[in-house]
Amino acid sequence: MEITSLRFSPNLSFRKHSDNSQFTNGLTDSFSAGSGTLSSFNVEDIAAGQPDFAAISAAELRNHARQSLDSGALDQDTYAAISEPLPMRTIDPNGNILDLSDVTDGTSFNFRDYYKDQLQIAMSIGDPETVKTLKSVVSFLDA
Repeated sequence: MEITSLRFSPNLSFRKHSDNSQFTNGLTDSFSAGSGTLSSFNVEDIAAGQPDFAAISAAELRNHARQSLDSGALDQDTYAAISEPLPMRTIDPNGNILDLSDVTDGTSFNFRDYYKDQLQIAMSIGDPETVKTLKSVVSFLDA
């Protein structure tokens, strides 16, 4: 079996046939040389629009973390920790069980306090890898 690239090539351009002439005309118009300049792609300035991590949804947090990863402000391990879904239940530093099953991607949640509590628990247990990752997450959320 041969695997080939599906990149656009001038040699593979569409021919005008009666069944696709409408599509071809639109394609030619949108790629014409005189159509103007293309707008450049810019990653948002992360420092200017720092969200409130005490009231943010999981989807918004992941999106912000992804932008930080793409700009080089965040490392891969920290991004992976932030991108993990929240557990259904967790404990707080006092040993109380917290039910997080109602927190969804669109639900506003206090991630800053959650990760600080998890850091405190990891430090009391003595798990150095988890402590290192959670310190990185907390410093990202406090920045």
